[in-house]
Formats: sequence, C-alpha cells, structure tokens
Amino acid sequence: QVQLVESGGGLVQAGGSLRLSCAASGRTFSSYAMGWFRQAPGKEREFVAAISGRGRFTSYVDFVKGRFTISRDNAKNTVYLQMNSLKPEDTAVYYCAAKYGLVDSSSPEYDYWGHGTQVTVSS
Repeated sequence: QVQLVESGGGLVQAGGSLRLSCAASGRTFSSYAMGWFRQAPGKEREFVAAISGRGRFTSYVDFVKGRFTISRDNAKNTVYLQMNSLKPEDTAVYYCAAKYGLVDSSSPEYDYWGHGTQVTVSS
C-alpha cells in the first residue's frame, strides 16, 4: 500500500512558477513509476508528466514540455513537479499517482492516488 500526499499548490500570476511535491509512504518507493495528472473544472483528468522508478526516464505531455520538469528524490520518498511560465489554462487540481513498474501516461494504469492540490493561475 502506498499513500501519497501532495503539497505546493496555490495562486500565482501568469508567467510565475510553483513547485509541487508529493510525499509517499512505503519502503519501496523506487519500485514505482510516479505520475502527475491534472483535472480542470468540467474537464477529464489528463496526464501531465511521469518519471521512472530511478528517475532515468521522464515523459511529458506536449503542452507542458519546456515549462514543467518532473523529478524525484528516492531518499526522501518524494516526487516533484516544477512548473514555470504558468498560464491560466494550467489552472486545475493536480494529482500525484504511483504505479508499480514502468512509466505510463494512462491514468487507469496507476494504482495509488493522492487527494490533489489546487493550482490557480490568474491572468
């Protein structure tokens, strides 16, 4: 069982930055690929970024490439999402998720989810 707790969300002006963190329980954190997803009001949850267990492989959705960076610190059981050049359309609840094994961009493949953290970008 893995428990995930996100933090770092908030209100920021367009062009600003935020860093989201996701702290995970458990002693086998490096065995899990980690993903960030987001859900805006009235929209379906969508993939943002993912990172492999040892951090050697990352994947991003096109609309965040060059602006967002996913990373992890396995010694701290934490995964991060650095978000730069934020846009109003990035406003959403951001969720951290974990899956055993390989990176995947499909949300049904993830076994464990956090409760989410709100990111609001004002214009």
